[in-house]
Amino acid sequence: MREFELTVPAPEKWGEGLAWVDKGSDVEVDVRLESVHEGILVTAETVTTYEAQCSRCLVDLTHPLEVEFQELFGYSGDEATDFQVQDDHVDLETGIRDAIVLSLPFQPVCQPDCPGLDPSTGERLTGAAVQETQIDPRWTALAALSAQTPDHDGEAIRPAADDTEKS
Repeated sequence: MREFELTVPAPEKWGEGLAWVDKGSDVEVDVRLESVHEGILVTAETVTTYEAQCSRCLVDLTHPLEVEFQELFGYSGDEATDFQVQDDHVDLETGIRDAIVLSLPFQPVCQPDCPGLDPSTGERLTGAAVQETQIDPRWTALAALSAQTPDHDGEAIRPAADDTEKS
């Protein structure tokens, strides 16, 4: 068994969408390599930071990220594993990248109750209640129909004077 502590830069941008690890960001790796009958068992803990944008208000975020990774690197000729030992070396980049990318949040938020953006102005809301927006004029015909439907007592609601049909 051997243990190593490494700090390496991310060789490329890892992740897409609203969360990613920038190219060149430090990735701290504490790794333990164990010789087993089938190959080399790699157990690693990684620490890095990721950049993101809040999925509700689009504010830029930076958060720490800790990920654990364990994989068996099989000896050459063993097709049972996805990773292979090559020339007495194991390449950890693919496994660590996959573990980090899979642990990035799909829809990051700056705070759990982020109110997002105002739908009419596009300004970031500060927690105040969203004011009701006016009904789009194209929907007024549906509003007139809902005014003619029976209420919960079964009585028809009379339409407004300007909505009545002319005979």
